[in-house]
Amino acid sequence: MLKLNGLFANKKQIAGLDIGSSAVKIAEIAEGPDGYMLQNFASVPLAKGIITDGIIANPNALVERIKELLKISHCKARTVVTSLSGYSVIAKKIGFPSMDEESLRELISDEIEKYLPFGDMKDVNFDFQILGPSEMSPGQMEVFLVAAKKDVVQSYVETLKKAGLDVAIMDVDSFALETMYEENYDYGHEDVCILVNIGASMTNINVVKGGASIFIRDFPLGGTSITENLQDKTGVSFEEAERVKLEKSSSGDESSRDELLTYADPLLLEIERSVDYFRSTYPGKFIKQILLCGGTARMPGIGDALLQRLNVEVEIANPFRKVSADKKSFSAEDLKEIGPQASVGVGLAMRRIGDK
Repeated sequence: MLKLNGLFANKKQIAGLDIGSSAVKIAEIAEGPDGYMLQNFASVPLAKGIITDGIIANPNALVERIKELLKISHCKARTVVTSLSGYSVIAKKIGFPSMDEESLRELISDEIEKYLPFGDMKDVNFDFQILGPSEMSPGQMEVFLVAAKKDVVQSYVETLKKAGLDVAIMDVDSFALETMYEENYDYGHEDVCILVNIGASMTNINVVKGGASIFIRDFPLGGTSITENLQDKTGVSFEEAERVKLEKSSSGDESSRDELLTYADPLLLEIERSVDYFRSTYPGKFIKQILLCGGTARMPGIGDALLQRLNVEVEIANPFRKVSADKKSFSAEDLKEIGPQASVGVGLAMRRIGDK
């Protein structure tokens, strides 16, 4: 697994804080002799414009929403793992001559502009994971390089501090999904699974082989794009279009489902293009399944539509497959309901100080 390691080290209890463009979610997971146990999960909505393209546009509003989240969740942890997504972070796989980790870090530090579109190394936080020898190029190794502007990272740290929280680890949404997958699903060394996280304004795609990332892509389409397409078609307000979308999603009517899928077509097409690009880059890799995460994953018919387009088994991810929960606090129906939207938060909550 690749993860951006900690900005700070702290041995206190930690929670996973998933900050999206439409909601903030918190998850607490304890690890004991019998495995993981969900202790806490809660979510509060965010008004449009507080988070824009992965950047905090209104820090004061975000602070107030996080404080409300902490209050309603009764979360005791004040140290969190959070994550970046979309334009605020760059993750890419790069080939390097085979070398040790220390030499690679020095090389990247000296020549970051060769690999990422950042002008000055002083402005960038980066981390990497050596994946192993290249299958295509002898003497080369494959490396996942992840970087974010220091001012973006610092804006999250400072905002959360104002909300009473310390950041222990800054992760990436796609790698949080990988953590969730690795801890919940069984897979073989050659098994390829595509994790598709459809958020409100961003979709994260992480292709994992044997539990490790081999391909990542984010694109700026999500559940909100479906609402906006419906809004353009009907001429109603965004709020009314969102209400209609939810009504059509829950109606159980097949014609309503098919109509909604027409509004989702640009999103589905972009997922299809991403998978096709992966297939062209990694010919011969059999895709075992696609796991859908995010609130839009529960939209009726979206899994069947992707199955028809890609001819790959599609199912909704279950971040609680191997995570138990107190039955007094969470019913089986509760876990099923929150599962898709909890996937990133669960992955974040499973992080531990010092892991890699």
